[in-house]
Amino acid sequence: MERTKTDVALEEAEHDHADDPERAELLRRARRFKTSWVELAEALTACRKHATWKGWGFESLEAYAKTELRLRPETVAKLTGSYSFLQRRAPAVLERDPLRDAFPSYQSVDFLRRAEESEDAPRDTVEEIRRAVLEEAAPLATVARTYGGTVFPIDEDTRRERDLAGVKNVAKRLRELLAETRVVPRKVAGEVTASLDALLEAIEEKEEAAA
Repeated sequence: MERTKTDVALEEAEHDHADDPERAELLRRARRFKTSWVELAEALTACRKHATWKGWGFESLEAYAKTELRLRPETVAKLTGSYSFLQRRAPAVLERDPLRDAFPSYQSVDFLRRAEESEDAPRDTVEEIRRAVLEEAAPLATVARTYGGTVFPIDEDTRRERDLAGVKNVAKRLRELLAETRVVPRKVAGEVTASLDALLEAIEEKEEAAA
């Protein structure tokens, strides 16, 4: 398998900081991130707790992780938040072997954490999510599709705005494709393009009215 530039850069950085065991270990775990997120999350949590990043010349854990580990701040937040959640609420999960046993993704654990922290989420639904995530290791897409609307309901205005933006993006992309392709008869493409123009105009009017 061809190695990515990020993997090569992380390996080089690991060698460069071989004299600093904690820093080199964080880099090694970042390289293994896709195999086992728990190892990296554990090291990041310890790094945050002891503020080790200060001694490495960074302003924050997020700055260190973004620069050296190639991790976005939101990923760091989800990793450390999910790991801390399992420590508090499901420590037995951390005893599993992620390479052998069914193990939840940090994204699914983060979804469960937010659901448990939500005061408005139905408790029976939260328990279902807990079983799905911790016992069945259900992926985030499945959990979000099944329970997202119940534990994180979207108000009508937000839903309308989201749907309107989605339709607008699809209409614009289809219009661009019709202008570029020759697989659709010109007459048909022209008729559809005219309809798309009318649709986009109507959407823009709605957006202006709501502004």
